[in-house]
Amino acid sequence: MKKTIDRKRALETIKRFSQAAVLVVGDIMVDQFIWGKVSRISPEAPVPVVEVTKETLLFGGCANVMKNIFTIGGNVMITGIIGPDDMGRWFIRQCRKMGIKTEGIVVVNNRPTIVKTRVVAHHQQVVRFDREDRQPATPDNIATMLHYIDSIKDELGAIVLSDYNKGIITKKLIRGIRKIIGDRNITLCVDPKQDDFSFYRGCDVITPNHHEAGRAVGMVLSRYDDIIKAGTALLKKYDFKAMLITRGEEGMTLMENTGKVVDIPTVAKEVFDVTGAGDTVIGVFSLCVAAGASFRDAAAIANRAAGIVVGKVGTATVTQEELINIV
Repeated sequence: MKKTIDRKRALETIKRFSQAAVLVVGDIMVDQFIWGKVSRISPEAPVPVVEVTKETLLFGGCANVMKNIFTIGGNVMITGIIGPDDMGRWFIRQCRKMGIKTEGIVVVNNRPTIVKTRVVAHHQQVVRFDREDRQPATPDNIATMLHYIDSIKDELGAIVLSDYNKGIITKKLIRGIRKIIGDRNITLCVDPKQDDFSFYRGCDVITPNHHEAGRAVGMVLSRYDDIIKAGTALLKKYDFKAMLITRGEEGMTLMENTGKVVDIPTVAKEVFDVTGAGDTVIGVFSLCVAAGASFRDAAAIANRAAGIVVGKVGTATVTQEELINIV
């Protein structure tokens, strides 16, 4: 495998994680798993009766990006919206247990905490139901988040916009963040969900997968040349400094506005579950940049982290020790 990063340089970057700080902005979610077994069909309707054996709550959405940064040893802060409900209170309690500041979490009375509930029986998902309100954040909500961001800007090396298209990431919020960080040395990274990338114009780094990049240019990126052509066009059109296109088993391609292109092959030995791999990529990438790494080195380290995560089942994270062993 072609070497994409010098091990000594990678270890020096990882060593600086504890001094680096990243703010995650986006759609806070809770992933709820209800586990059980099925032994009969309901007499009321032709559906299975699930006998519940246990329940699991996990960070989802942008909160999973936050957890990835925290687990790997970085300083992380978060801003987003939750509701005044049990799941919102659970989320705040968990953050406080981890030592993550909760001042940036906005509680909105008429909006529920986003919860995705999956019922799983015999290792198979039976049904999923979502509690959410996808209305755009109000001007007051945005002003509250921007006020928080302004209060911590001196601590930050990077900001991640983790967009799950649930109404938190708006053009007004992005404009406000860009105004606050101005000419500061804070890298603004975005994991996109909008098909129209003009939404993210002027952000520093965007990390779409090849399907998302294809939708942004209106074509299927089936060949490597298509990826290069699409990436070049998007960089130029929307004033990004770099684009990191994740390509599944093909690895990643980093394209910079200087014209540099670096292909980073996947390091995963076995792929069990790609859930949350994108969160790992942007979380680790942004932390590396905040710790002083170049885009190329940050992408190579993030690729190694993603290779660990896809080898685990479920929404997983990477420890610093695991990362050190593989760089």
